[in-house]
Amino acid sequence: MADDDYDDVDMGYEDEPPEPEIEEGVEEDQENNNEDTPDDVVGAEGEEKELEPVERPRKTSKYMTKYERARILGTRALQISMNAPVMVELEGETDPLEIAMKELRGRKIPFTIRRYLPDGSYEDWGVDELIVEDSWKRQVGGD
Repeated sequence: MADDDYDDVDMGYEDEPPEPEIEEGVEEDQENNNEDTPDDVVGAEGEEKELEPVERPRKTSKYMTKYERARILGTRALQISMNAPVMVELEGETDPLEIAMKELRGRKIPFTIRRYLPDGSYEDWGVDELIVEDSWKRQVGGD
């Protein structure tokens, strides 16, 4: 096939709508329109109250699953191996996984576990809120 044969092929680009042309002066009008709108930040200066999150009853278990435990320990060990600050006192431990396990036992890992529910919603649990059963069946945490 020669290059001239491609000129006859219809690629369908003619049906696309043309690009809208930008009129001069329209951008200036949009920038000046915010003068008429009230500024919510100015009115809120006198009232400084923090909105507390609404505690809904949780649907999922208060126990950390073995899969969550593995993910938490692996992620935290990786962070520690990359020189992240350690949250517990070291007593000669150098293995990042051992340090992560010690942090988990001490409930010091600053992670949040997001559990998705079948309806598309989710629950967030702090690692310090969950009851952890380590591989020796010793329970850690829980109130």
